[in-house]
Amino acid sequence: MNTTLLFAAAVAGALGVASSAGAQPKLVKKWESEASFKVPESVYFDKAGKVLYVSNIDGEPWAKDGAGSIGKLGLDGKVIAAEWVKGLNAPKGMALSKGTLWVADLSEVVGIDVAKGAVTTRIPVEGAAKLNDLAVDAKGALYVSDSETKKVHKIEGKTVTTLLENLKGPNGVLAHNGAIYVLDNGGLFQVQPDKSLKKLADGMDSSTDGVEPLKGGGFIVSAWAGVLYHVGADGSTHVLIDTRPAKANSADIGFDPETATVYVPTFFKNTVIAYSLQ
Repeated sequence: MNTTLLFAAAVAGALGVASSAGAQPKLVKKWESEASFKVPESVYFDKAGKVLYVSNIDGEPWAKDGAGSIGKLGLDGKVIAAEWVKGLNAPKGMALSKGTLWVADLSEVVGIDVAKGAVTTRIPVEGAAKLNDLAVDAKGALYVSDSETKKVHKIEGKTVTTLLENLKGPNGVLAHNGAIYVLDNGGLFQVQPDKSLKKLADGMDSSTDGVEPLKGGGFIVSAWAGVLYHVGADGSTHVLIDTRPAKANSADIGFDPETATVYVPTFFKNTVIAYSLQ
């Protein structure tokens, strides 16, 4: 077997995909929850808690109306609580660190004590209007995108600084293995030490939304319009599912790397769908 085939086999093995030459990963539906969520925008997989958190926008996508909430969903697809924590506005991306679930909510980042099921912290982001996705690194620093001002902010403690600006349409952010990644208008980029952006992949739907890393390299990327992509370690992109013709959305995804399960919030369909990546 030549080196190209060896590399393909290694990637396939890391994904749990058949190792035949040229094989592409695929998604196989496992379950779909009942439609009891309220415009679910993001799903976050909590490994320790063995639960999924779901952000419900409810109301208008960018309105400060107090209608938003966070729901809880079992790994079997059974709804635990459609509205576990209420009183948010239009919550979107989430990240979990040391017992606190951090949520991007319009112009502030909200901290929820998971054990208490209550909001305990609010960090305003000056000038922000449409905070969207959220990530946390190994040191506990938060990274949050603002799709209105075209920036990505970094939060350490309660100190907010601007990491990136003058982007085109930032949404998904990811902290992984000491690096920060951002989805911007159909492209996936890695943030360099000097804050420049290294392009890893492009040509995806401009509504790129969520990004999750895969074992062995590569990523799963969702686009709000209804597309899920596999992004290879070489920057190649492969469409896993395209639900745009059916007008079914695929917003900010969650991912369990151990079982290779992708969790997709369907936005206006008010469900979460679990797919096995094979």
